[in-house]
Amino acid sequence: MFRSRSLVAFKNIARCNGACVHATAGAYKQPSHSFSYKTHSHGNNNNNWKYPFMYAAGGALLYSGFKYQQKLAFAEEEFVVSDEQFLPQVEAKTEDVIADALFESTETTSVVEVVESAAEPVVQEVVEQVVEEVVEPPKPLAFPEQVQYLLIGGGTASYSAMRAIRKRDVTAKVLIVTDENSVPYMRPPLSKELWHTDDAEASRNLLFKQWNGKYKGIHYDKEKFYCAAEELNQREEGGVAVATGKKVVKLNARKNVATLDDGTTISYDKCLVATGGTPRALPVFESAPEQVQNHVTVFRKIQDYLDLDQVTDNVESVTVVGGGFLGSELACALAHKGSTKNFKVNQIFKEYGNMARVFPEYLTKWTTNKVFQEGVNVIPETVVNQADMEDGRVKLTLSNGSEIVTDHVVVAVGLDVDTELATSSGIEVDEKLGGYRVNTELQARSNIWVAGDASCFYDTKLGRRRVEHHDHAVVSGRLAGENMTGAQKSYYHQSMFWSDLGPDVGYEAIGVVDSSLKTVAVFSKASAKDTPVGALNGGLRSEEQFGSSDAAVAEAVAIQPPVQVPFEKEQFQKGVIFYLRDEIVVGVLLWNIFGKISLARKIIRDQKPYHDYGEIAKLFHVYNEDDEEEE
Repeated sequence: MFRSRSLVAFKNIARCNGACVHATAGAYKQPSHSFSYKTHSHGNNNNNWKYPFMYAAGGALLYSGFKYQQKLAFAEEEFVVSDEQFLPQVEAKTEDVIADALFESTETTSVVEVVESAAEPVVQEVVEQVVEEVVEPPKPLAFPEQVQYLLIGGGTASYSAMRAIRKRDVTAKVLIVTDENSVPYMRPPLSKELWHTDDAEASRNLLFKQWNGKYKGIHYDKEKFYCAAEELNQREEGGVAVATGKKVVKLNARKNVATLDDGTTISYDKCLVATGGTPRALPVFESAPEQVQNHVTVFRKIQDYLDLDQVTDNVESVTVVGGGFLGSELACALAHKGSTKNFKVNQIFKEYGNMARVFPEYLTKWTTNKVFQEGVNVIPETVVNQADMEDGRVKLTLSNGSEIVTDHVVVAVGLDVDTELATSSGIEVDEKLGGYRVNTELQARSNIWVAGDASCFYDTKLGRRRVEHHDHAVVSGRLAGENMTGAQKSYYHQSMFWSDLGPDVGYEAIGVVDSSLKTVAVFSKASAKDTPVGALNGGLRSEEQFGSSDAAVAEAVAIQPPVQVPFEKEQFQKGVIFYLRDEIVVGVLLWNIFGKISLARKIIRDQKPYHDYGEIAKLFHVYNEDDEEEE
């Protein structure tokens, strides 16, 4: 049974009274004591003389008990102890202490003073014992002030680094800080597979169908895999925590301290900067009225996908601004949905064709025509000059003098790499390529590494580079994580990227693929398996990287194609393009050829000049068996 400390103390003091009375009476029976008292009473006075002393002693001790009870009252609601634990000790000590005090007193002192002075240490000792035995309630856990591994950014690079750290250091304690409200996830499905999933409910739950027919979520691990940040340092077995909705705004590299946007500071042993970037906005929309901005999505994150998917359930048209990787993927993906939801898709960009910065000019024009066939109204070599509202819709005034009225605008014009921590951390930023400059081990400063989009690394074969692709995030994050645990490995990996333009055209590329470089291409006819769907069904694409692209072909809308391409489709069904710098292959693009990236990587690594690219193309199985027989 448990009671408050003050009640127990008061009960103990009350019991002390009886013991003290008897002890006092016994003491005054001794003939040698200096006290004397005479009383006038009837009858036998042998025992009556002691009662006044007993009452005086009892009253004095009771007064002392109340005095100490008041001192203890403040703790009545705060502490609990067992009231039976100290009673035997109190009773025994009280009798001994008061008796000794009375016998040892040699001065003429009042009974009240003697008893009070004797009772005080007894009560004090009881209080001290009670306090020692109090069980303190557990204090709430606080956000960690110090962590072993701090990963800034919640994307693929951070996740990959975390896995590498935990593999090499099984008891590692890793804290990931991200300004998003989600645990780490893969971005590619946001513009690819999720739009081609037949089950609308599954896609809105961020699930997409893989080539084997099974559904997969875009999150790398479920939330239960991670622990709360407040619990991280309490786990002897180590663990991983994700602090969502927080941003690191300052990084002191000399003191190994990071500061969050709410003022919280975190000291770290090792730190990874994997902040990626922010989607580039266009001034014409940033300066537009608020009503216009409410109809514009700058696409990159989960919430952007969810919002756009919901908006496009009930629209007449959507306009995509941007003709690169993301813009072209979204245009084709929205056209696929538009074929079932009955809305039109426009695509506006300033280049002369889709993927103009990557593909050779002839392939860019062919690709633009292919995007048109997917149901997209492509408007190249055009920019948006003005955006206004008209009858609840957005009116876009274009540089070619025309106007487009649309329900929603999607901006996908590239990425501004996030280097906000450069000033506080003292990390160098590459003036030409952007991003934090790192060495071949992806280290920027002592105890600080950088991976993913934000890293500007030195490629021993191709020079200083910065890459914004999923594969680079995976591999650079993994290597940075290994080096944070002492691996000291150099980054030699040639990262690849991939994209699909509908169900029957897909490409994979590696190295430097820049349309300004000299190119040599070899094309041939494709078979049924030489498509994204065929490659997935044949297991030539990685399940983890690619997912599913089993979309049906969208019917073309009645819009005149803006680009006249003098090539037939058969000329670009399947092929390989070599990008040359000083006659050395620095990049390879595989058009509807899948599962051959490792071979392309070896050719780049070898850095050899070739004279017969037709023979090299055979290594990629560009020619079908029928073609080889005809030769």
